[in-house]
Amino acid sequence: MKKNSFFSFIHIDGYSATPKYLQLSSAIIKAVELGKLKRDDLLPSINELSYQLEISRDTAEKGYKYLKSVGMINSVPGKGYYITNSDYKPRLKIFLLFNKLSAHKKIVYDSFIAALGDDVSVDFYIYNNDFTLFKRFLSNAKEEYSHYVIIPHFIEGEEYARDVINALPKEKLILLDKKIPGIDGEYAAAYENFEQNIYDALEQARKQLSKYHTLKLIFPRKSYFPKEIVEGFGRFCQQYAFNHKVISSIATEPIDKGEVYISLMEDDLVVLLERLIGLKLMIGKEVGVISYNETPLKKIILNGITTISTDFRFMGTMAANLILENSRKHVEIPFYYTRRPSI
Repeated sequence: MKKNSFFSFIHIDGYSATPKYLQLSSAIIKAVELGKLKRDDLLPSINELSYQLEISRDTAEKGYKYLKSVGMINSVPGKGYYITNSDYKPRLKIFLLFNKLSAHKKIVYDSFIAALGDDVSVDFYIYNNDFTLFKRFLSNAKEEYSHYVIIPHFIEGEEYARDVINALPKEKLILLDKKIPGIDGEYAAAYENFEQNIYDALEQARKQLSKYHTLKLIFPRKSYFPKEIVEGFGRFCQQYAFNHKVISSIATEPIDKGEVYISLMEDDLVVLLERLIGLKLMIGKEVGVISYNETPLKKIILNGITTISTDFRFMGTMAANLILENSRKHVEIPFYYTRRPSI
């Protein structure tokens, strides 16, 4: 095989969130499957890969190490890397589509990948809550994937998402984090029950909340968060006679003693804490703070921020198990109230 021809079918996708070393190894595996690379074919050196594909030497070396670990290639001093196994095929090839990257989404991703094991290829994309980009990624998914794992959150255009998703083979579909109406057929899901989750979590916090008179939910106007969160919040406040308000911007909202703020967005949490510190209000005594979605840092900030959160590690593991068990189950992910000194 000529090295020039190698670079005609090995590419790195700059739009993919899949680590580049995995893109490299997956591309070589695919080339072997298609017969473009054969047993004993020499591969480019680490330096050549780095230069031609515009990746770091560490990335190129990591890709080759992965292929060595699955028994597809080997190396000999003075000869370089070469194909040793032309029969290898990953058992699973997964199209993974997340709405965004965040600390809690990384927990989902890491637990998902860990639970799947090594005999798998994952193409990972992020559409930033943009329906147009979501549609483009799925429309361009020309590979023969064993599964499509999708988190369907949008700022606009959710009403059209079902048509895009319904074009996928349902036996290959896993909806993650959220179910959306109108998806037909039998498919798998690992999802949150947003309305009931926030209601139940606030009910668990009712004893601590009782020292405050008003609850305020920070729900940005342009938000991918499901409206069911607002409905569950309102139902709880009406049930237990709390004054309550849904606000779109914490930057301009008047802040008074006796109020609890529930922040969905990390950026809003930062602004809220800065304002409370600037006003010299005692967090956990004069005002309360609850943050949506648990992350490790919230255990530490200001001696601990109270959270209400789904179990993201369980979500990622469950998504992997649905694939490994070839299941069509719909599994509701546990949701927890974690009390800390901020209320």
